[in-house]
Amino acid sequence: MSDTRRLEPVVQCIALSKVFQDFWGRDRVLAVDKLDLEISPGEIFGLLGPNGSGKTTTIKMLLGLLYPTSGAARIFGRPPTDTMIKSRIGFMPEESYLYRYLNAYETLDYYGRLFKLDGHERRRRTEQLIEMVGLKRAAGRAVGTYSKGMARRIGLAQALINDPDLLILDEPTTGLDPVGTRQIKDVIKTLGRRGKTVILCSHLLADVEDVCDRVAIMYGGRCQALGTVRELLQRQDITQITTRLLDPALIGRIRQIVAESGSEVLSVDHPTDRLEALFLRVVGQAQRERLQTSGAESTLGVSQFLTGSGGEGEDASLVESLVKAGKEPVTDREGARRGSEEPVEAAVPLRTDLIAALAAEKPTSPPGPPGDKTKPSMDEPIEAPIPQERPDESVLKRLVKPDDE
Repeated sequence: MSDTRRLEPVVQCIALSKVFQDFWGRDRVLAVDKLDLEISPGEIFGLLGPNGSGKTTTIKMLLGLLYPTSGAARIFGRPPTDTMIKSRIGFMPEESYLYRYLNAYETLDYYGRLFKLDGHERRRRTEQLIEMVGLKRAAGRAVGTYSKGMARRIGLAQALINDPDLLILDEPTTGLDPVGTRQIKDVIKTLGRRGKTVILCSHLLADVEDVCDRVAIMYGGRCQALGTVRELLQRQDITQITTRLLDPALIGRIRQIVAESGSEVLSVDHPTDRLEALFLRVVGQAQRERLQTSGAESTLGVSQFLTGSGGEGEDASLVESLVKAGKEPVTDREGARRGSEEPVEAAVPLRTDLIAALAAEKPTSPPGPPGDKTKPSMDEPIEAPIPQERPDESVLKRLVKPDDE
């Protein structure tokens, strides 16, 4: 029974259709036409297509923002309008609609309150997400002053604040630099490995190729191609052979052998690196040299609560810190405050030589009561009380003499 539930699709589209009508109720635009689709748990699914192909309309129907004209959609086996599933969905729209006068901390705290997270958990997730998206230095600024790329980063953080089981990303890398793009792709891969389901809608085909397990290409409201990235990209009519460096004579012989078999060598060249890989190497080198930047920062990994390892690691580190603190020396005052019966090391070593010197001195007369006529000298030790003398009036006159005289 549990196996059946585990294999149940997270997203189902059954003959899903949407027709937009004009003011008079006449059909004008067939946005989605009998779409059949299933997305499994833990799958990173790419939804592709040109502008107007029905991608965004499909996403809005999956979120319950639009009602289908015909057919049905199911999320976790329930209709998208069911409020019970809303807390399990994270959504990053194509444009980040944020309260421009709130800073990053306040923005994430607000969304955390919408999901009814307690104060401690909100603060913990907020700190981790801000660190993850590289906005630590800009977290105190109002999000209305952010660039588009920085707004996309905080938009990703708000989509992850509830640790969703289904994450829907609509053009997540728009406006991001290559470092930010790589960070988001790494987050998506990590979520997929953890068993989260991700729907990625993007026009940047290289990003989809890097992270998606399966891809659907839509056109005219219909699914025109569906399959794994490898299945869709593999060219069965071309064979590619990769070897180490060959000399020109050997290449000529290979060409001759291929020609004798009735085929031909289409090209012989050296493989090139991807521009993204080169860019990341250059930026990584600059970061290792600790060059300063005022923009978004590059970070590693994802938040602990997204990887599911936050609680155990924090508890272990807390226990280790307490054990370590128990082994460190404390002052006598701290030991007395805790009522410790064990000997406690003093914070400052005792000066036995100074104690011996003080003990060898003759006892001095203590100051008398307030009405006493004697007082101790401030300059040197005394052995007998000194009679109190009248103050020198000439000294007093000099002290009160005006400065301008």
